[in-house]
Amino acid sequence: MPNRIPPGQNLLIDADDTLWENNIYFERAIANFISFLNHHEFTPDQVREVLYDVERENIRLHGYGMNSFALALVRCFEQLSVEPLTPALHDTIRGFAYAIAEHPMEILPEVPETLADLAQRHHLFLVTKGNITEQTGKFERSGLKAHFTAIEVLAEKDAATYRGVVEKYGLVRDLTWMIGNSPKSDINPALEAGLHAVFVPHHNTWMLERGEVRPNVGNGRLLQVESFGHLRHHF
Repeated sequence: MPNRIPPGQNLLIDADDTLWENNIYFERAIANFISFLNHHEFTPDQVREVLYDVERENIRLHGYGMNSFALALVRCFEQLSVEPLTPALHDTIRGFAYAIAEHPMEILPEVPETLADLAQRHHLFLVTKGNITEQTGKFERSGLKAHFTAIEVLAEKDAATYRGVVEKYGLVRDLTWMIGNSPKSDINPALEAGLHAVFVPHHNTWMLERGEVRPNVGNGRLLQVESFGHLRHHF
């Protein structure tokens, strides 16, 4: 059993694919879109690469969330399809994206009991990025709200926004940890901001969130756990 980290830590916890499933629904929507497009020259992987490029640009212009994703599907179709985008096709393509919202929330294993346990000894903050209406709605429906001190929905997660969260709540950096599944958004920028971090890998992290964990970008500690439930062994 590793040495327990003392009580009174500030645990900033990611939401999508850390507390509940998220990317698997987008992957299903993409698979349905690729099947519908039925491109005769591009392979499914090549269509995905075009879509990822469109998504990157869309995020820059429109941020994260369902509407941005729906726009990306439509623009990808416009780039790759030989047939014109009729109103009916437009509605069908957007429907692939908005079907995601119809899925019931799927909380990841051991999350409720682990949060309940951690909240007895530490201060928990939900720190996520995306569309504020969508993210707060999921938080409200999750049944997990009671364990958290506050929720922060950020437009982007980088070192500057983590410093902003620390300043807003008057947190001591050496007592503050970012916990999540994304090297790009959760781990590396938190370490760069002078925080500690806990990497909780997810088997289906979004392509645009993948990357190498860079433990040397800051002076904070980096832990990796096999699953969310294993946080109880450390905190």
